[in-house]
Amino acid sequence: MFPEELSARLLKSVTVVDPNAREQGVPRDDDPRQTTRKLSDQALAVAESLRTSTIAASVLTGVVRVVDAVIVASLGALTLVSSAGAVAVHPVAVLAILAGVVLVTLVFQAADCYQVSVMRTLLPQLTRIMIALSLIFGAFFAAPLLLDYTPALPSDWLGVWFTVTLFALLGMRIGLAFLLRHWTRAGRLEHRAVIVGGGEAAADLIRDIQKQPSYAIRICGIFDDRKNDRSPAIVAGYPKLGSVADLVEFARIAHVDMLIVTIPINAERRLLEFLKQLWVLPVDIRLSAHTASLDFRDRASSFIGGVPFVDVVDKPVADWDAIVKRTLDLLVASAALLLLSPVMLATALAIRLDSPGPILFRQKRYGFNNEVIEVFKFRSMYHHLSDPLAKRVVTKGDSRITRVGRFIRKASIDELPQLFNVLSGELSLVGPRPHAVNAHTNERLWEQVVDGYFARHKVKPGITGWAQVNGWRGEVDTPEKIHKRVEYDIYYIENWSILFDLYIMLRTPFALFNTENAY
Repeated sequence: MFPEELSARLLKSVTVVDPNAREQGVPRDDDPRQTTRKLSDQALAVAESLRTSTIAASVLTGVVRVVDAVIVASLGALTLVSSAGAVAVHPVAVLAILAGVVLVTLVFQAADCYQVSVMRTLLPQLTRIMIALSLIFGAFFAAPLLLDYTPALPSDWLGVWFTVTLFALLGMRIGLAFLLRHWTRAGRLEHRAVIVGGGEAAADLIRDIQKQPSYAIRICGIFDDRKNDRSPAIVAGYPKLGSVADLVEFARIAHVDMLIVTIPINAERRLLEFLKQLWVLPVDIRLSAHTASLDFRDRASSFIGGVPFVDVVDKPVADWDAIVKRTLDLLVASAALLLLSPVMLATALAIRLDSPGPILFRQKRYGFNNEVIEVFKFRSMYHHLSDPLAKRVVTKGDSRITRVGRFIRKASIDELPQLFNVLSGELSLVGPRPHAVNAHTNERLWEQVVDGYFARHKVKPGITGWAQVNGWRGEVDTPEKIHKRVEYDIYYIENWSILFDLYIMLRTPFALFNTENAY
């Protein structure tokens, strides 16, 4: 079974309505985790130690590259302007500064100045910086002689630029080395992995990973459904922390980057059962292939050193994608708050005049990775009839809705305070809509209606989403409606891109005209 076939079958299996789901009443209290599995003391201690998020190497090195380029360009311009007789706009000077930025990026890369292992050091890193920068400026000094052309630039400019740039880069890299050492001690530069499946296969994999020269993976533990007689409690020095079902709760607490499944790929049924449980988590899922004699296509495989893996599931929004999406959220949400502030002030005044009670309504909803967050809305119900636990679904002509509330719900104005949730980082502008923790249909919680429901929490929830712009908004009174919402949410997660987000934003105002189910 090829990886793309495995992914397709997995996707199909977790987005169907489960007709055999056990009927359960809707919880009567506000504890959204009353059905949470209890982890062992050891597993809980490990999970708590991994609460801090990690820093991706690609993001770290990218930021350092940008800082280096800014230092070279800004100091080149400043020293040029401050030099006696300098002509700040001389085209040769501008070309020299641009060339300096390009050369620093290329030569530093060739000198391994952007390897995390090098950036943690002091003497080796500083030596590489000095040699690389000296070679670059040596070329600048030699260029006029080789080209037999002397530009009308200050005679001391290149020397001053080289000196201040060298000291600035050395100072920055010294500070960076101490910062990276601190992050290393805090475990923020490691790539955290959990092994799914124990026994000899897991032991062989762990030993192979540890043999790699660039070993930067921290094995956080092992999870396996088999008992100790078939899967030992300690494998290659690492403890078995629980079952696969326990792993889901473990990954809700701990910041884990990758799950490595050691189940043989020919054990199709067992593999699908495991992946069906784990697919809801916002992590990379890799299938160990270091003992399999299979020829996977490059796009479906990856390597840690020389150890091959099959890429089954990728984290939807990670590394630079997450930074770009967050930047877009901050810029657009800030602009929207400024532009819509008159509407929001008028709405707040209308709510205050229409009925007694607070202007804002707060409700606990599911956020990223099943975290419970508090979402803001303009109050649309009479205060004494408000339903923060979502025990009763809002229906057409609902007597709990105020006159102002009826209008702002149809126009989706009641959602505008969620822009503050976006600024705080709890929501994104675009993503699956956050559902109330006790949201239900026909006395069944939605996670009981749709198998794999929590897979929609692999990304941050959003103010608008793919389901909403396709007409799936408003009342959810049938299993089909929540099934369709989850189906569109999963499609969004599997096909996410910044352009997709922008497309959904552009469609959102037009989708608001469809008020058939908004009341």
